[in-house]
Amino acid sequence: MRGCYDDPTVPPATLARIDVGISRYRRPMLVMGVVNVTPDSFSDGGEHADAASAVEHGRRLLAQGADLLDIGGESTRPGATRPLVAQELDRVVPVIEALAAEGARVSVDTMRAEVARAAVAAGASVVNDVSGGLADPEVLEVVAAHPHVTYVAMHWRAHSERMRDFAVYDEPGGVVEAVRAELAERVAAAQAAGIDDERLVLDPGLGFAKNGDHNWQLLRGLGRVADLGFPLLVGASRKSFLGALLAEGPDGAPRPPREREVGGHAVTAWLAARHPGLWGVRVHDVRGTRDVLAVINRLQEEDPA
Repeated sequence: MRGCYDDPTVPPATLARIDVGISRYRRPMLVMGVVNVTPDSFSDGGEHADAASAVEHGRRLLAQGADLLDIGGESTRPGATRPLVAQELDRVVPVIEALAAEGARVSVDTMRAEVARAAVAAGASVVNDVSGGLADPEVLEVVAAHPHVTYVAMHWRAHSERMRDFAVYDEPGGVVEAVRAELAERVAAAQAAGIDDERLVLDPGLGFAKNGDHNWQLLRGLGRVADLGFPLLVGASRKSFLGALLAEGPDGAPRPPREREVGGHAVTAWLAARHPGLWGVRVHDVRGTRDVLAVINRLQEEDPA
């Protein structure tokens, strides 16, 4: 099986600009490890809310084989309220500085220009903007001013406290075509701001202004989003649509976030088998994801004659 570094559909300039070490492992996509420096994350409940524990968690993810650490200081779970800019800065900048100083490749998960600017100065080489520049268009200018920085633009319609109100896709083609069209608009905005195509990665935004059925439809139709011609990042890890699918017990309660890992690994395996040019997956369980990708890669390799 070809890894994404051998995929002719991914522009060579893109691979050169966002190389984070995947070629060393011969895997089909990179593994982005999640480091939430928040008190209210849905996935880890504030377990790494202080800088020291977040740095240590980042080190553990690197030891497990993460190619890139995604450090965020704002929870985007449904209903979450936004922190102050100063709070977000205090959460992420010390963690980025510490891990980047140790040689880690670091992404900052933020929608704010002030945070993106400080994170890049602290050593981040990727800005992962879940709003795709809609929450704060100045983020695009920050990235454009730093030619070494990769920009991940996610499909997004509203902030966490209101995004469920926007989970309506009546357009022809439903959620897949709507996401494709709206991401194309974000690409145009990034280009207009001066961000080169080879620095752009797109994320379909699973769970953001989407119900469970929307997420499954989007995963099945991911090829249409890939047709835009940009590398893709997918974040299914511990999402609520997996919890709903795996509901159990007499009351049909959703599976708790930490017990959704096997379902998330199944999504990763499916993506690796069907979309070998995918740029990466954003996950909480790095070691398990590495195992899944190693097995998929080996199964699809041609044995020597």
